[in-house]
Formats: sequence, C-alpha cells, structure tokens
Amino acid sequence: MDGRLNFLDTDFTKAFAGFNVPGFDAESLLASQRKNVEALTQANQLAAEGLQAVAKRQVEIARETIEEATTLLRDITQPTAPEERIAKNAELLKQTFEKGLAHARELALTLAKAQTEAFDVITKRVAEGLEEIRDTAKSRATK
Repeated sequence: MDGRLNFLDTDFTKAFAGFNVPGFDAESLLASQRKNVEALTQANQLAAEGLQAVAKRQVEIARETIEEATTLLRDITQPTAPEERIAKNAELLKQTFEKGLAHARELALTLAKAQTEAFDVITKRVAEGLEEIRDTAKSRATK
C-alpha cells in the first residue's frame, strides 16, 4: 500500500473498545453505520448494474441499426418508379423515427428502474436508521 489508512479496512470496534461514555452505545452506533455502508454499497451495485444494462442495450441497438442500414441501402439501390421510391422512403423514415423513440423510451425506463431500486435501498435504510434511533431512545428512557 502507499502508506495511507484504508478507511474501509479499519475495525472501529477495536478503536472504540476502551471508549465508554454513560448512555452511549458505541456497538449500536457502529452496527448502524455498518448497515449504512452496506446499503450504500447495494445501492451503488444496483446503479452500476442499470448502467451496464443500458450500455449493453445500446450496443445491441447499434448492431440492429447497422444491419437495418445495410438492408436499406440494398433496397434503395433497386430500380423503382419515383413515386414508389418516395412512398417507400417516407414509410422508412416513419419507421426509423418510431423505432428511435421506442429505443429512447426503453433506455430511459431502464435507467429510471435502476435509480428507483437504488433509491429504495437508501430510503429503506434511512427508515430503519430512524427506527433504531427511536428504539434506542425509548430503551434509554425506560432505564
């Protein structure tokens, strides 16, 4: 290592082992913080998986687009009447536009789902943390 203290490798239970303040439960605090870090790790993992899914889908869309463009080039080089060509091109433009919108919607929904899942993990942990504080306060009040 480069001599710096790695925060995640520090065992805070040992660091606070001799630390004793009446009414302060260092073990509970450290357990709560450990849960917070786990929740953040899970939320980051969900966000990363969502980004990976979007990137993978973008590659698939690009591949499909290249294949469709190849087919389109082959089709437009075929001799046809001008009216037929204009109608065909208008239909192809419409289909391309609709497909582009569908792809954009799909990617946006995938990202939104990943963000929602990550946010739900954090929201759940915040609610649990507040319950822990409430329960600790109640137990201290009854003592």
